[in-house]
Amino acid sequence: MRSAFGQDFDLVGTYLNTPSIGIPPVAVADTVASAVRQWQRGETQPRDFDRPVRHAREAFATLIGVPAGNVAFGGNLSAVLGLVAATVPDGARVLTASGEFTSLTFPFAAQRDRGVSVREVDLDDVPALAGDHDVVAVSVVQSADGRVVDLDALRAATADTPTLVVLDATQAAGWLPLHLGWAGVVAASAYKWLMAPRGAAWMALRDDVLATVRPLVANWYAGDDPWQSIYGLPLRLAPDARRLDASPAWFSHLGAGTALPWLTSLDMSAVRDHCVGLADALRTHLDLPPAGSAIVSLSAPGTAERLAAADVVASVRGGAARVGFHLYNDEDDLDRVVAALGT
Repeated sequence: MRSAFGQDFDLVGTYLNTPSIGIPPVAVADTVASAVRQWQRGETQPRDFDRPVRHAREAFATLIGVPAGNVAFGGNLSAVLGLVAATVPDGARVLTASGEFTSLTFPFAAQRDRGVSVREVDLDDVPALAGDHDVVAVSVVQSADGRVVDLDALRAATADTPTLVVLDATQAAGWLPLHLGWAGVVAASAYKWLMAPRGAAWMALRDDVLATVRPLVANWYAGDDPWQSIYGLPLRLAPDARRLDASPAWFSHLGAGTALPWLTSLDMSAVRDHCVGLADALRTHLDLPPAGSAIVSLSAPGTAERLAAADVVASVRGGAARVGFHLYNDEDDLDRVVAALGT
């Protein structure tokens, strides 16, 4: 058991695989486990989950800097972004970074029968080319190697253009302070740095973008009053982003409704400094320049095998070992990696 930022984590060993799946605080895991036991005993009612759904939505909005009324949710990243991709005009030109996470790019690439094209360029070139495209779809932090897009440059490059900026914050929300209300669309999944169960993702839409997105998954929970929208016509959807909601995966949102509000109570600058401090210390040891990211990609031959032999839980992406330092990691974890890799 270890403690970090006011929560306990039942971690055993050195876990550096948050970019794949985050570890929940004990309080989050216990909340979900208790609800599962109640379900098992027949003590659960559907309305019991309305409050955590609301709390998770509000907390996600706070974490990225938007009003809660502009946030919709679905089951995963591609499910929410598919609504946006289906709305872009025929023939739209989409710009993205080479090697992007496909749950971000595939929804747009799947629109090719409408003439939608997707162009891949180096991440560093995205801001300079953004204004020449109808849509820019890019991750705030790259999944494969942790590189951080230049948000200030991207915002400046698209400020006076009709370019729609779509940001995937999955590898950023939870450790990086974010103020993304300027972007057209911001989406993220729950189960990585937000430390909630898989099965929930949120999407914030700026007002002008929200007005254009068709509610293709319209359902009872997207109603203005969900519990009065279960049967019969006419269509009566919520007036805000809730009209794009999918029916929630209850236990996922229950965990998120505990984890995300706790994250909003933290000084995210302190969280960033902690995570990036550990990551950049590893880079320094390996004679790599600091990168300002919580994710480190290690391409030296044999790195993944040496980490595994030292019982360091990591992953392999793009042929390189990938480690991620979250708020529950500490100097002991760093020392274990350094000892495993040597010089």
